[in-house]
Amino acid sequence: MPRLTRRAARLLPLVLLVLWLAVGGGLGPYAGKLGEVATNDQAAFLPRSAESTRVIEAQRAFRQDETLPALVVWTSPGGGPIDPETRAAATRALATLTGQPGVVGTPTPALPSEDGEALRGVVQLRPDLGEELTPTLQTIDRAASSVPGTTVWLAGPAATQADLSDAFAGIDGLLLAVALVTVLLILLLVYRSVLLPLIIIIGAVLSLALACAIVYVLADHDIVRVDGQVQGILSILVIGAATDYALLLAARYREELAGRDGERVPAMRAALRQSAGPITASAATVALALLALLFSDLTNNRALGPVGAIGIVCAVLSTLTFLPAVLVLLGRAAYWPSRPQASEAGGGGHSIWRRVAALVDRAPRKVWAMTLAGLLACAAFAPVLESKGVPLDEIFVNDAPSVAAQEQLGRHFPAGAGNPAIVIADADAAARVTAAAERVEGVDSATAVTASGRPGAGAPLVVDGRVRIDVTLTDAADSDAAKAAVARLRTSVHAVPGADALVGGYTAQRYDTQRTAERDRMLIVPVVLVVILAILIGLLRSVLMPVLLVVTVALNFFATLGVSALVFRYVFGFSGTDSSVPLYGFVFLVALGVDYNIFLMSRVREESLRHGVREGVLRGLTATGGVITSAGVVLAATFAALGVIPLAFLVQIAFIVAFGVLLDTLVVRSLLVPALVRDLGPVAWWPGRLSRGATGRENGVTAREGAGPT
Repeated sequence: MPRLTRRAARLLPLVLLVLWLAVGGGLGPYAGKLGEVATNDQAAFLPRSAESTRVIEAQRAFRQDETLPALVVWTSPGGGPIDPETRAAATRALATLTGQPGVVGTPTPALPSEDGEALRGVVQLRPDLGEELTPTLQTIDRAASSVPGTTVWLAGPAATQADLSDAFAGIDGLLLAVALVTVLLILLLVYRSVLLPLIIIIGAVLSLALACAIVYVLADHDIVRVDGQVQGILSILVIGAATDYALLLAARYREELAGRDGERVPAMRAALRQSAGPITASAATVALALLALLFSDLTNNRALGPVGAIGIVCAVLSTLTFLPAVLVLLGRAAYWPSRPQASEAGGGGHSIWRRVAALVDRAPRKVWAMTLAGLLACAAFAPVLESKGVPLDEIFVNDAPSVAAQEQLGRHFPAGAGNPAIVIADADAAARVTAAAERVEGVDSATAVTASGRPGAGAPLVVDGRVRIDVTLTDAADSDAAKAAVARLRTSVHAVPGADALVGGYTAQRYDTQRTAERDRMLIVPVVLVVILAILIGLLRSVLMPVLLVVTVALNFFATLGVSALVFRYVFGFSGTDSSVPLYGFVFLVALGVDYNIFLMSRVREESLRHGVREGVLRGLTATGGVITSAGVVLAATFAALGVIPLAFLVQIAFIVAFGVLLDTLVVRSLLVPALVRDLGPVAWWPGRLSRGATGRENGVTAREGAGPT
């Protein structure tokens, strides 16, 4: 090597290291600032074209200022009736809130329940309170608590949003700390090295800092949306992906160091030459699968697409620049106290994986038949998974105050009280629309909103020839019965001639979100599969092999859903799952599952070109078994960290991805795919050159094949 080239080879790692340290120092704080541009207002993430979304727009024109209702409920500690004096005191307490910061208009008087054992009042709040929401609710609670002889409960959308904000408060610190500590411990146990886990963790943190900074700027300019869910998934996705890619490159570099007597730069060049393609292809499958979410009509799905793709790109950039620089500078010391041995050259692999490879070689048909039967048995339970939404009392996995308050509200008032269905209609048809609404099964009452902002207190308020009618449902606003009532309500009021009626509100939003999620799955799933298939065909120079891999990861997804359906119902006690969970689970499991198959089959193809298809399968499985399994365990543990956020949606995503990744890593990638490829032989690589012959002995027959790319 010329002297100048050798000097440049030594200088480049130092330059890259300094650049990445500058990125970490300058952009690191953005990981904690991302919450400043995040919104947890669920109304901002509704389907764009849904009727309930059009109602929100109509409300803004109708009332000019949108509000966030807080429901105050008073009950008697002993469960007895509430007297008129207490009711008057409750009304006076509500009146003192007029003009308080964050309060819009005048709160309603305290109204008694039919059983006489509770009172209810409504305080309208500004929807943009943000961090001021919790203090505002505390002010309401103090005023309401001045009523003697009662217990106060705060329910409604404002209370729920405050509890959501509290739940997401752990996104910046707790979630990231749990994920990083978990990854570090696993790497220390698996690799028994001190420096390598720290290097990998530092690279993951640097890539997260860069991703958060980019997303912060885009969100601050309203180019992308970020909420607590997207923020949490971004952190986990970047940490998990960066660790996976780093493990693959570090393992290959160790092999090359062992075979090149410790020569750092040539070893890294060889490692990058063999690993950059699979890593880039793996990242492309995940990034493009996430970008397919842009086809969704749900805003939070579309938000996750580009945000997640940015995170994956940053993870790859760190893996292919920062990690090689540090590994070249440290050489064998990076793996201290262990050292690369000559026996590791060529991917000798652990004895466990040599035994697994021997089992696959000895009885491939029996192995794939048994694993296939097990996966199909699990997949049979997939239809049991209910994805109609999580009831309000299950949104939080711990005891949230808003849930307890909602239970009290439903015990004494119509279950839909406080979350009415909202009908916007032409003023000339107001009476007929109200009558049509009241005839609907599942409707308790329907009343036009007046100039005071309260239903029934005067003549209906008319704005631009339209009126608003609040429809109270008999069932809880988040129940299947309420959503069915909304569907009947729409049919009824749409049939009123000249009314041009629209039905929205909380229940309608959940109904529209559920239907939109079903439509998104029908559209996005095929798009993701086509994208992944195209990438695999380009990487593996085959058609049958990519189809085989896509089918196996899809089977892994359905098997995971089947197991999740049983665990959610009988272990966690969930009566349903969020409507977005199946789509998120599909995108993550299929894309990440293909990742591990890419790592495996790119190595199998490399070894097959040298030694023949049969020997290539065995060598590829032996060489990659340890590193891919470690990567799968790390990724599963990383996603499992989402469970520290006490929200059913994130707990469900955490279990589905963690279990699915482990199932894919330990069963599909380790047994099913190698056994199928071993049993099919060269035909598995049709129509590439490997399908027409191979160098080495294949089933006892010598065949020849060029070692170049097909």
